[in-house]
Amino acid sequence: MSETYDCGDEAQRAAGLASAASAVLKGALVVLPTDTVYGIGADAFRPTAVDSLLAAKGRGRDMPPPVLVGSVRAASALVEDLGPYGQELIDEFWPGGLTLICRSSRSLKWDLGETKGTVAVRMPQDPVALELLAQTGPMAVSSANQTGQPAAITATGAREQLGDLVEVYLDGGPCKADVPSTIVDLTGDMPRLLRTGVVPIGRLREVAAVAMGPD
Repeated sequence: MSETYDCGDEAQRAAGLASAASAVLKGALVVLPTDTVYGIGADAFRPTAVDSLLAAKGRGRDMPPPVLVGSVRAASALVEDLGPYGQELIDEFWPGGLTLICRSSRSLKWDLGETKGTVAVRMPQDPVALELLAQTGPMAVSSANQTGQPAAITATGAREQLGDLVEVYLDGGPCKADVPSTIVDLTGDMPRLLRTGVVPIGRLREVAAVAMGPD
């Protein structure tokens, strides 16, 4: 049976974070709040856990999950480089709702799926998420919903879709934003907007010359 912890209660928050960290480190799935929508997370360096995450969502390996990190330093260890504008975008929008697609470090021993040598990485702003990441290290995290269904903005909504496939639910209250993160691809000659989200294109262009679309 899965467990739910109310992170608005100090004692439950501490117990929930300890339980969630333990679950992640043994390869189980957890649900956590973020500054966009609730996420379902697993140890990014445990392929069987990532496979369980994809199966829980009803996704194949052709849709690899993003990776959440607790610090910029942790993100730097996952990528080959940030391109000409990556650091400026991080300085302006992290922690927050901007996901960056980069070339992944060739030294990493992990398997997120069919990534084609890239990784989508983000540092969230939610304090519960950051506390958990500080204990677990980088986590593979996707929106906490079945594929094709609305992303959950409450822990209860996530549990209704994912049930006992998840071992620990961290309830941080309703998410402040009900839209996903903005995704920018940094693997080409210039940044490209792949998905609109919390950070609008106008704000991105105040920092970097961001083009529209994948081509």
